Amino acid sequence: MTDQIRWGVLATGGIAARFARELALVPDAELVAVGSRTASSAEAFATEHGAARSHGSWEALAADPDVDLIYIATPHSHHHAAASLCLRAGKPLLVEKAFTLDLAQAQDLVTVARERQLFLMEAFWTRTLPAVLKAQQLIADGAIGEVVAVQAAFGISLDPDPAHRLRNPQLGGGALLDLGVYPIGFAQLLLGEPNQIRAWAQLFPEGTDARTSIALGFPSGAVASLYCGTGGDLRTATVVGSTGKIDFPWGFHAAERFVLHRDGADPQEFQDAPSGLHFEAAEAGKCWREGKLESDLVPLSSTLSVMRTMDAIRAQIGVSY
Repeated sequence: MTDQIRWGVLATGGIAARFARELALVPDAELVAVGSRTASSAEAFATEHGAARSHGSWEALAADPDVDLIYIATPHSHHHAAASLCLRAGKPLLVEKAFTLDLAQAQDLVTVARERQLFLMEAFWTRTLPAVLKAQQLIADGAIGEVVAVQAAFGISLDPDPAHRLRNPQLGGGALLDLGVYPIGFAQLLLGEPNQIRAWAQLFPEGTDARTSIALGFPSGAVASLYCGTGGDLRTATVVGSTGKIDFPWGFHAAERFVLHRDGADPQEFQDAPSGLHFEAAEAGKCWREGKLESDLVPLSSTLSVMRTMDAIRAQIGVSY
């Protein structure tokens, strides 16, 4: 095992570029290779981000013996194909969310990873952020009593054209997989898997969801009210407890701070480290070094649980791929 964890990035879009930039904040990580379906795109990305090698195919990146971990950064419509190829080539993976298009694809990747004893993690960066971990600890310590409700919304001010990845069914488009994974994942982080699911949506003409409203019920009796959509910006979350609440009023998905309200006490603001994708990279690298097959912060069981919930939601709102 080398002193530095040698990363490869598969795909060259915006999220891949951000990951490459922020990987530099992880002391024991370096970007050594990039793979794309076109050699020119891979070469340009490698030049811009300082990777030593570029590969003009996914297969070549997966076969690179000097790559320890690969980050899958394609649109989620291609996650299963890319991740399956890399796992079968023996590479541990960090796969961007939404993990796959549906539960069946997600379960297939988990099965292959476990059969081959390879590390696999969803790049759900929210779950690795210090501010979110601090809020979790406060909740576990009883700071707001029993959690009885979660409200979370992720909306963006965008009117995507039909070819855009947020609308195009060929790219797994729609608000749910791209944006809804955040509020659903946040609610299930705190409350587990729901046993009641209700959803409503306004669809684009292409059949993908423009806006979706979700109500979840949990075995504990807690409830969650969630929203995702395009056309308006809203990225807040509130965790309501029996003796207080925690507000994330500045973007819960990329949380750097939150406000704790306890009954009978003044609000208390917590400020933590600036958010970034480097926290998920550091977590994946740490787990890989320790020989783990999955992350404690983003376990595969949680990934499968969220995919199961999103499958149920898509069935109710009439979105299929």
